Amino acid sequence: MRLQTLFTGVAAVALAVTVTVGLAAQADLAKAAKLQKPAELSEQAPATYKANLDTSKGAIVITVHRDWAPLGADRFFNLVKNGFYDDVRFFRVIPGFMAQFGIHGNPTVAAAWRPAQIKDDPVKQSNKRGFVTFATAGPNTRTTQLFINFGDNAGLDKQGFAPFGEVTTGMDVVDKIYSGYGEGAPRGKGPDQGRTQSEGNAYLTKEFPRLDYIKSATIGK
Repeated sequence: MRLQTLFTGVAAVALAVTVTVGLAAQADLAKAAKLQKPAELSEQAPATYKANLDTSKGAIVITVHRDWAPLGADRFFNLVKNGFYDDVRFFRVIPGFMAQFGIHGNPTVAAAWRPAQIKDDPVKQSNKRGFVTFATAGPNTRTTQLFINFGDNAGLDKQGFAPFGEVTTGMDVVDKIYSGYGEGAPRGKGPDQGRTQSEGNAYLTKEFPRLDYIKSATIGK
């Protein structure tokens, strides 16, 4: 009787684990499907809000001011709220300059956002230490990639890089983000962006396993 009860209990636990894993997989698929529709993620952000980044090095809090750069603040709000930055790597980190992230680990999701560009905001704040800014490939090309300034990079202001927020907690964590890509990196500067876009985390975890990353990013108060 006791043996039968034990087997029954083990079976129940196994079923519960299977159901939990299945539900998690369904949730991941649903999130990925939603993220493949950038045009539907266009909610206006609050006047100020916080983005809480739980990273492999520790907690980082970014305080966003919509009046600094409204279009950038809105884009970041929607990306964070919908889980875009979960499991995303810091793929380009240059000591004394900046830490860059924002290419989704799922190539299909990354591809959906490449043409989803937003127009530039006027530059109202300088790219000072701890300030957060969208990366661009030229005028009006902001999508999902961001960088956190390590130093005072005022030279970026004249190039149209408009900060929309700043790290208010955890700049010491940002300073610890891995930047030692080693000799195997393209030109010694880290992962190849083309392969990162087309292969996602499969490429990064294999070729650059020591990269730090965002475990999850959520909107706070």
